[in-house]
Amino acid sequence: MSDRALLRLAVRAAAAAVTAGSLIALGAMPASAATDPAVGKPPRVTKGPCHYTETPDEPAARKVPLPQDPRRTPTWPVSATLKTNQGRIGLTLDAAKAPCTVQSFVHLIRHGFYDETSCHRLTAYDRLKVLQCGDPSATGEGGPGYKYKDELPTDLPPWPGDTTGTRKTYARGVLAMANAGPDTNGSQFFLVYGDSGLLPNYTVFGTVDAAGLATLDRVAAGGIQPVPDGPTPPVDGKPVIPANIRYARVWH
Repeated sequence: MSDRALLRLAVRAAAAAVTAGSLIALGAMPASAATDPAVGKPPRVTKGPCHYTETPDEPAARKVPLPQDPRRTPTWPVSATLKTNQGRIGLTLDAAKAPCTVQSFVHLIRHGFYDETSCHRLTAYDRLKVLQCGDPSATGEGGPGYKYKDELPTDLPPWPGDTTGTRKTYARGVLAMANAGPDTNGSQFFLVYGDSGLLPNYTVFGTVDAAGLATLDRVAAGGIQPVPDGPTPPVDGKPVIPANIRYARVWH
């Protein structure tokens, strides 16, 4: 079964996982109309290389402006920290490989978008072990009110045992973007606590430090909340141990 056909976390996490893993951010779904229905004009798009584009059909879960989009997108290394109720998660952001993604992530941090939010999804499939965060509504639907292009990895190692050669290894410690299809990145991201085999359709934009991995391991060890008619043990849903981002900070 293809990634696109796999489970999407439903509204308010009401649906449990039945098959293993794609990283869907429902709030980043492509707009169904080319214009803003309220005013009858095209959505705003930044003029730089990242082309951050308003999504009128998917308003922001927490209001923020469009990011700055300079002609030359900064590519210097950036460090960030997610201070959670379970411990600190240190991040190294790779602006050389994913400049538009890092620029947006830093923008959202500086506007407090991730402060006082919950990581709404934990997965424990054989080939998908991640904690998904970045939605202030904690439903899997929320985003920043804009989308932007993919910056897909080209250097991921093959997933062991994949005879098709299409799946790649998103290794433990990878930081990547969730999306709803090509060029629909928004605010939701995932932190990989165990090697995961996915199609290379998710922008990798950084890594998690050792302290952050220890935090992820604590959350993962607590398991996943069961839902009616779901598998036992659960493999996809809200973590039993809440993972709440108290605040996020960034520095160069």
